[in-house]
Amino acid sequence: MNEIISYLPDKVAKFADFTLGGAGHSLKILDLKPESYLFGVDQDLNAIEASKKNLSHKTGRFELKHRSFSEAAESFSEQGLKFDFLLADLGFSSHQIDTANRGFSFLKDGPLDMRMNQEILLTAEQVVNQYSETELAKILYLYGEEKFSRKIAKAIVELRQKEPFKSTVILAECIKNALPKKQQYGRIHPATKTFQALRIEVNQELDELKKFLEFSINLLNVKGRIAIISFHSLEDRLVKKCFNEYENPCYCPKELPLCVCGLKPVIKKLHRKMIQAGVDEIEDNPRSRSAKLRIVEKI
Repeated sequence: MNEIISYLPDKVAKFADFTLGGAGHSLKILDLKPESYLFGVDQDLNAIEASKKNLSHKTGRFELKHRSFSEAAESFSEQGLKFDFLLADLGFSSHQIDTANRGFSFLKDGPLDMRMNQEILLTAEQVVNQYSETELAKILYLYGEEKFSRKIAKAIVELRQKEPFKSTVILAECIKNALPKKQQYGRIHPATKTFQALRIEVNQELDELKKFLEFSINLLNVKGRIAIISFHSLEDRLVKKCFNEYENPCYCPKELPLCVCGLKPVIKKLHRKMIQAGVDEIEDNPRSRSAKLRIVEKI
């Protein structure tokens, strides 16, 4: 929060929060920038309802949209809207993690759901019980960077032949038992990477992020800023790559003494490296320890 606030532009007339959640960041911005107007977006209807309550004392200063952030970005682009600040806090929310029946956590027993938008059809239960062993292994390797992806996929397929998976806890136990003994105990739960991979597959998170990034910079006014918080390396790599391309769009061969393509930088980075939460914030909110913030300004 402190880092986001410190990098707000001096003037914020319109801003968009593409992952609204409970509107924590947005409320703070509305308080600090009394001239500002919020466009809040979330694909989780529960988050939209919670934000309506939390923002109720800001009547006339916001509008909320129940959409994925890529759909919202495309819609804003079609409408010709321009913003002074854009925020995307990727991943899933604390509310989603802590609500057992959403199926995001292996620490609480619940159904294998993992849908951020409850209106989409694909669930984690379908992925686990219907995907082939090869498909499962590929997803776990690509989206979870799980080096034991084949072992885990094989164990899942063998166990589901006896009884389909329906429980987060039972799936987590299967994953744990599939790993070598020395990998079953450590600081990070052995099911973490697999659950991440399943969640990304169900919600098509990386495709969503790619589409969002395609529109994001063009939605900014000159001197407008965009802040993106990611929580794992797959997301952060996409954000970093996109920002690098906008900052250095020239594709001329390096051996040429001068640029002939004519492409000029569109943004400048306000911080050369990713920003991470401070010690105090991590103590108050341990989940912030893996957050990676990148922020740029349109020029």
